[in-house]
Amino acid sequence: MYIVSLNYTAPLEKIDNLLEEHVQFLHAKYEAGIFIASGRKVPRTGGVIMARGCDLETLRAHLAEDPFHREQAATYEITEFSPTMTAAGFEALKD
Repeated sequence: MYIVSLNYTAPLEKIDNLLEEHVQFLHAKYEAGIFIASGRKVPRTGGVIMARGCDLETLRAHLAEDPFHREQAATYEITEFSPTMTAAGFEALKD
């Protein structure tokens, strides 16, 4: 499993202009079974994506399709981890 931390490198005006296309990108990756959760950081300096179902290089290829990446509006930090404990109801996240 991966946690992807996005950090905006562009003004929020540019982010907002790309947001609809970014949401379409997210929907496609959810449908493909790659992304399992995502959302904005608070304060709004970027976002977080939880991903699974692929190797690191494949994940990087998926992220390269993000309009935020294409327009150099965000940077991406990827952390891989193996969940071994979860709260009740989240057992499906375990490796």
